Amino acid sequence: MIYTDKKKYSDILNESVSYLEQRGYENIKADTDGYETPKSFNKKGSDITITPDIVAEKEGRKHYFELSLKSDKPRLLKSKWLFLNTLSALKSSKFRLITTKGHYKFTNEMLSDINLNDKKLIKI
Repeated sequence: MIYTDKKKYSDILNESVSYLEQRGYENIKADTDGYETPKSFNKKGSDITITPDIVAEKEGRKHYFELSLKSDKPRLLKSKWLFLNTLSALKSSKFRLITTKGHYKFTNEMLSDINLNDKKLIKI
């Protein structure tokens, strides 16, 4: 989810954090109140900052989670997903997308556009 949608979908973000806690994830960092904010990444030469929605650990492995919700800026969202997917591959981590009812088609189309069709969605 991009920064402009953060307030709009804060309830889904909190629901996703609860879901991950129930599944045994630890050291959860989320871009919401009550949790430590995950590490942000800055694009050199511009003012763009990328912050993962949720970062957690399970069985000693770091997992990056992104909420996939309809957005007014799909190009920015695609760039964020590609960056986090590449980052997770470099660091031997996992990158997963969390989505909810009403956003499945949008998510699948976005994944198809950036050739990440192999990603399995977490449906809440």
